[in-house]
Amino acid sequence: MSNKKEYKVCTKCIMDTTDPDITFDNNGICNHCHYHDSLYKQVVPNSIDAKILLSNLVEKIKEKGKSKKYDCIIGLSGGVDSTYVALLVKELGLRPLAVHLDNGWNSELAIKNVENVIKKLKIDLFTIVIDWEEFKALQLAYLRAGVIDLEVTSDHAIFASLYKLAKQYKLNYIIGGTNVVTESIMPKSWFYQTKNDLINLEDIFKKYGDGRMLKTYPKQGFLKLLYYNLFHKLEFVSILNYVPYIQHEIKEIIKKELEWKEYGGKHHESLITKFYQCYILPKKFGVDKRRAHLSNLICSGQMTREEALIEIAEPLYNTEFEMESDIEYVIKKFNISRDDFNKIINSPPSSHLSFKSDKWQRDLFYKIVDLKHKYFKK
Repeated sequence: MSNKKEYKVCTKCIMDTTDPDITFDNNGICNHCHYHDSLYKQVVPNSIDAKILLSNLVEKIKEKGKSKKYDCIIGLSGGVDSTYVALLVKELGLRPLAVHLDNGWNSELAIKNVENVIKKLKIDLFTIVIDWEEFKALQLAYLRAGVIDLEVTSDHAIFASLYKLAKQYKLNYIIGGTNVVTESIMPKSWFYQTKNDLINLEDIFKKYGDGRMLKTYPKQGFLKLLYYNLFHKLEFVSILNYVPYIQHEIKEIIKKELEWKEYGGKHHESLITKFYQCYILPKKFGVDKRRAHLSNLICSGQMTREEALIEIAEPLYNTEFEMESDIEYVIKKFNISRDDFNKIINSPPSSHLSFKSDKWQRDLFYKIVDLKHKYFKK
């Protein structure tokens, strides 16, 4: 008897059984829709409360930073969310330091978009340039390990850099572009949730790397994160949850105000992210992240299900030539053969948790917090 799960699509969004953990209620609505709706109620205040809360937050940030050169720090990739965050914080009268990670995969358009933001908003930019040979070795280790979340390699570095610079400049607030309306739906099996799991990253690199040490790559484990949060009072603020965030309207605003140019896909400002989402994920893992991105827009009322079904039916690459060009570019940049690349793509996937992780540290910390709350609560 086959244990293969019957294919099914949510009746509200377009999430389907390519997520092995998806569940459906009696009306055929999936757990992701219910999670989005629940999280929206918990996290996104109504318009009146949002204005008050945002005003109070801005005053706190200004007060904490009044004697400093900057009062907050922001990441700037050149994508929609980070670009709008930069515009928003300036409109709110804040004085941000923008941080950009150059991991060797920036598109020319991304570089131009970042330059336009900095120039037009008069924001100082701190660019972290990762040693390419180190970063190449780390990304190749992730590819050879067969783990699903290649983006950990970039995400870990940018978060580590943001926290380090916030401490260096004695800033209390890191303002990010994460938000409920476009980013709350993503199956847990499609990414590694613990982006700052340094133990996991280093074990993957130890087993599949080229033997070198990660000497310049920005690193931050769970204990350092606790140190920053508890002793330096660093707070991460998802500011886009406090404002109306209609994606197509935001794009028009940043195009007009900052001469921002479209990339053609979510997070395609990075050439490796584009290739990862358009080729590696669907080819090796059977995952099309557009399902999650479009389902977010359906649940937040920014797209109809019918529109999303039409879009998801389109190929990830417009032409075979474009796909082959990207493959050749990636192979050349990684300095590997086509045979080596094919072995990577065709090898069986592995779980991140088949490698060492910091789970025991997190479990111990939360156990201590629970005990403290139990025995010392007022």
